[in-house]
Amino acid sequence: MGNLTDAPGGTTNDYDGFAEAYAAENENSPVNAYYERPAMLALAGDVTGRRILDAGCGAGPLSAALRDRGAVVTGIDVSAGMLALARRRLGDEVPLHLADLSEPLPFADGAFDDVVASLVLHYLEDWGPTLAELRRVLRPGGRLIASVDHPFVAYTFQDPRPDYFATTDYSFEWTLNGRTAPMTFWRKSLHAMTEAFTTAGFRLSGITEPQPAPAARELFPDAFHDLSTRPCFLFFAVEVPPSTAGSGD
Repeated sequence: MGNLTDAPGGTTNDYDGFAEAYAAENENSPVNAYYERPAMLALAGDVTGRRILDAGCGAGPLSAALRDRGAVVTGIDVSAGMLALARRRLGDEVPLHLADLSEPLPFADGAFDDVVASLVLHYLEDWGPTLAELRRVLRPGGRLIASVDHPFVAYTFQDPRPDYFATTDYSFEWTLNGRTAPMTFWRKSLHAMTEAFTTAGFRLSGITEPQPAPAARELFPDAFHDLSTRPCFLFFAVEVPPSTAGSGD
């Protein structure tokens, strides 16, 4: 979340323009606070003492949750507005960097035990360079945990329906706090996603379609029903093989 990438036609997914409104919506919405973040944290498991890069940290809610669970967190985002909100939330104890996931990252080989990429990869048409960099900054045995728009759900947004196996873009408008922003995402087939991970040298350890947190049943009954009966996001856990050479612990 909080990533900004060039979209077709020269438009951009410009989070700087509505960072405050997006962060406020993300904080307690059923999709984010009671579905996506709990699933990411469940996949991460015990993170005590683990060096974690939050790639596309946005305003920092996932970074804060990981820090509170004992992780040593570093955050990156391409939106200066989002990073300012993250700094307000996290203080000075969490290093934050302005960085574009389509470019080389400012970290040494093997600098992290885990990378979390929360609702970020679907902003990128080509995952190859980004996954190669994320693999580089992970130590042997390190994990990448990522969430993306579910490819089947994204497929239903497109009219006319495209070739499911083609990588295609789809656009829509978000309206937050009275401001409308055009957004463009890229949809890939499940096969294309898994192939991108394996081509980058990762080993697939899990694909999940989670249920929302039980607390959402009372707080957001309609959203709970929707999220518990229809897929929304797809979650991956992939690993750098322990035998990989060339990166330090």
